Amino acid sequence: MDIKSDFLEGIGNKIAEFREKNKQTQNDLSFLTGIENSEISRYEQGKINLTISTLLKFAQALNVQPKQLFDFEFDIKKY
Repeated sequence: MDIKSDFLEGIGNKIAEFREKNKQTQNDLSFLTGIENSEISRYEQGKINLTISTLLKFAQALNVQPKQLFDFEFDIKKY
């Protein structure tokens, strides 16, 4: 249980959730963001730390507000 890893995984899950809801592939997201396809997968798995710039690229490509990528349950007290 690592707070950073768990938080990044939560964001990654939201990216994947919105991508699937939009019927987009990882290739589509790669094209729209300019981020390599292999990196998209690693972001969705929470294995790469997001910068604000990258977060904004994802939000724009997914057509969501940036804050929506943080809309998941996260109990900070368990850390």
